[in-house]
Formats: sequence, C-alpha cells, structure tokens
Amino acid sequence: MTSPASPAALGITGFQEARDMRKALRVLAVVFGAFGVLLAAALWYLSTQVTIRGPALHAIAGIGGVQPTPQHLAGLRLAPGFTLSVYAEDIGPARVLRFTATGDLLVSVTRAGRILLLERDADGDGRADGVRTLLEGLDRPHGIDLADGWLYIAETGAVRRVRFDAATRATTGVPETVAALAGGGMHFTRTLRVGPDGALYVTAGSSCNVCIEKTPRAAMLRLDPATGIATPHAEGLRNTVGFDWQPGTGALYGVDNGRDLLGDDYPPDELNRLVAGGFYGWPFWHAGNVPDPQYGAHPAAARRKPIAPAHAFGAHVAALSINFFDPDHAPPGFERAALVGQHGSWNRSVLSGYRVASVHWSADGNITERDFAVGFVQDGKVTGRPVDALPGPDGAVYVSDDYASAIYRIAWDPARTEPGPLYVPPGVPDSPRAGTVSPARVAALDRLDPAQRADAGLARGAALFDQHACASCHGAGAPGMDLVGLGTRHSAGALSGLLETPPAPMPVPPLDAAGRAALVAYLRTAFP
Repeated sequence: MTSPASPAALGITGFQEARDMRKALRVLAVVFGAFGVLLAAALWYLSTQVTIRGPALHAIAGIGGVQPTPQHLAGLRLAPGFTLSVYAEDIGPARVLRFTATGDLLVSVTRAGRILLLERDADGDGRADGVRTLLEGLDRPHGIDLADGWLYIAETGAVRRVRFDAATRATTGVPETVAALAGGGMHFTRTLRVGPDGALYVTAGSSCNVCIEKTPRAAMLRLDPATGIATPHAEGLRNTVGFDWQPGTGALYGVDNGRDLLGDDYPPDELNRLVAGGFYGWPFWHAGNVPDPQYGAHPAAARRKPIAPAHAFGAHVAALSINFFDPDHAPPGFERAALVGQHGSWNRSVLSGYRVASVHWSADGNITERDFAVGFVQDGKVTGRPVDALPGPDGAVYVSDDYASAIYRIAWDPARTEPGPLYVPPGVPDSPRAGTVSPARVAALDRLDPAQRADAGLARGAALFDQHACASCHGAGAPGMDLVGLGTRHSAGALSGLLETPPAPMPVPPLDAAGRAALVAYLRTAFP
C-alpha cells in the first residue's frame, strides 16, 4: 500500500490540482468571454446613439462615426460665397493637414498610426486623384510639417522625421527620433509646426483634467531640430492643439481647450497670443485670472501671473486648429482672418461647437468670431466633427473630419449669394445669429433697439462686452453675477467702481475711464 507521503500519492494530487486548474481557467475564459461580448455589444449600441454618447465614445476611444451622405452634406451651411464638396472619403479618422510643395495633401490618421498622401486634383473633378499610405505603424501620429527635405511627425512619445521627396511622393529610409516627449494620461496628441525661425514648436496637452504636472506637459516647447534640445516656450496651456503665425505681424496664436467639470458654460475655450516665457493660467486660473476652485489657492499660484486670452470661444467647443489665410490670396473679407476647427463637445448636456469658425482681426486689433461652416449636428445627431481647416494653395479651404473619415473642399464662389448659416451659442437663449456676424457680438447688440444701436457710446460698450467675453461668466448657467436688473440695482458710479476694483473672482478688465463709461452705459441700458 502506498503511503500518503509517497511520490505516487503526490503525483495523483498534482494531477488533480492541474485538472482543477484547467476547469477554473475554462470557467474564467467563459466569464471573460461573455463579459467581452456584452462590453462589445454595449459599446456598439452606444456608438449608434450619436447625440451625446456618440461624441463621448468617439472622444475617449475613437468609437463611432458616420459616412458623409448627400443628406448630411445638404444640411451643411456655409459663409456667403462658398460651396462645399467631398475631396476624399473612407480614409479613416483624419486629423492634421499639410500641403506639399507640389500641391499634394498630407493627412495624419492618428488612431490608425498612418500618414496618408492625397494626390492633388490634376484632372479638375474636385476630388483627390489618389490616396497613398506614406507611413504606417506609427505611435498615434498627429502634428506634421515639412522643412528642408524632412517630414516631421509628432507622435505621442517622440518627435521623429524622415526624408521626403515631394516630386516622387515618397519617403526614404526609416523615421529617426529627434526628441523624446512625455506621454501617459489624458491628451495623447502632439502638434508640431516649423516656426519662422526654423525651430520646431511642439504642444503637449495636460496629463489630466486639472493637476500639477511633473513632466513637460500643458505647454508649448521650442525644439532645436539639429540637437533635439527642447526648452519651454509657453506654459499654462491645458491642451493647445492648434497654433499658427499671423501673416504680417508674425504673432503666434494658439487655441486652448479649457478644463471640464465646471458646468456646461464654463470655462471658455481660449484664443491666446503665445509669447516666449508666457504663462496662460492652467491649472490655477481660467478665462484670464478667475481662480480654479481646486487649485486657485495653491501656493504655486502666487508665483505665476497669467496672460489673459485674446478671445474667448464657447465652453467645451473643443477648438483644435487655427490656420491663417494668406492675405494676398484670401477671399474678400478674409484678408485678416484665420479658420478655427471646433471639434465639438462630448460631455455637455447640449452639444456645442461642431463647426468651423472664422476669426477676424480688425485694423485696430479687435477680434470677432463668425460662422464659416456649420450643420455638423442635424436633428440632434452628430454627422461630423471638423478638426483641421486649412487654406490651400488653390485658394480653397480643406477641412478634415475624423468622425466622417473625410476631407471636405470649401471653395469661394462669388456667384453664391445665399445667406450664411445660423448659429445660436449655448447659454444665450432666444438670440438668433446671422452667419456673417460674431455670435457674441450679435448677443450684445440684440439687447439694444435700433435707436440705441446708433448711439456710438452704447455701440462701443457692446463691443467691449464681447471683446472681454463678459457673457462667458455672466450668461445663463455661468458662475458670475446675474446681469438682469443691473441698471436698477446699481448706479453708473457704483458700476464704474466695480469695474475698476471688481470683487473676486472677477478679473480686472483693462479699460481706461472712457472704456469703463461706455461699458457701464451699455450694461445699464441692456440690463435695465
């Protein structure tokens, strides 16, 4: 008889344990398999519900999307004088666009890890003549640019480059690393542009919604392409995806995405003029110098002075790109303008953004915002999410849509005289907007009757109300003082005093005495 401690007995025990382990593994495989099927089914269902959940899944995981249909395209409305066509489709979630010297269009398809080349429209049919995969197997490539025979690519973890010949439409060799970049956390895209000084400018969004970063994130870096040495150029930028240099002035402007979880209408996305050494607030301040409820009192905040935005967009519109028109080849009225792709909100109770805006600089530097292409939400469903909007060498504008996997071509047609699109910004009820006027500007003027609008002082006050984005803090659902009845509650002197030394967290508006008087007159008239 074999004793319990004998090798034979131990062998039987080991066999039983192995058999039990196999059973357990089979059970786990069934459980995880069923869970996977349920998760896949749930994600598929949610991806079909393209009202709020569709954009959320698309923003987080790239799930969902639609093909552009004639019905969708017919629902798009453009600024007067423009027409739209599909330049390329079925190309995957297209993001950043760059033209080669020969007129081909490079496209980063970030989630697919590819760079595509769309052959220029040589036959004149309004569509790309062909689509080539230039590079693949990359680490979520986003920003791309060309200089000195190199194609530069901003991947999540590195800036890389490869030799590129525009004439042969081909790369040579394999991509080489120029510099490593910090990765991990939120905001995995990196945007790259070659600056007028020949340096590479790279933006890396924050790793979180709001926190203190420990690596070079939430910043713009200036990178020497020869050495790979990177130095901070601007900081306090939560997620500046798009930036460009203004022709004539050389000023660098970037569009920044504000933090989440402070409500539907706050904080606004920002247009910032980016200067060397500039700090733009995040995570301590928003909209200039409104303290963050979590980090506004952080000890590090006392050592930083934020630069206020040059212009405020709507909250959560997800401004992802800015590209200036060449003033010598711009359509009439766009000589001092840039285009901003507003990808659209994913976590807002009412969708906002989902449009291409044009931003216009007046001769005296005043900035206004207009509709350029709207209608990417139809019957409550998302039909597109514009990313990049780039004026091309042929005078047309090319728009990437990573939700519809398409590139649109928007061309100037002087014979087209239909009215421009309507746009009602969230948080400003009962205010229809004309497509050729800044939504914020119309909101201010709409509160005045025709006789009041003719008053130069009131008109200036309305312009100041827009310029300083007062509605972003004092509109419906915003955290600031309710303006209704302001003219009754406060005298002109009291309001002037409030503007000169406002209570926290209201920022001090940079107004002289005449500007304060004009804004006070507007406030007392518009909000009696």
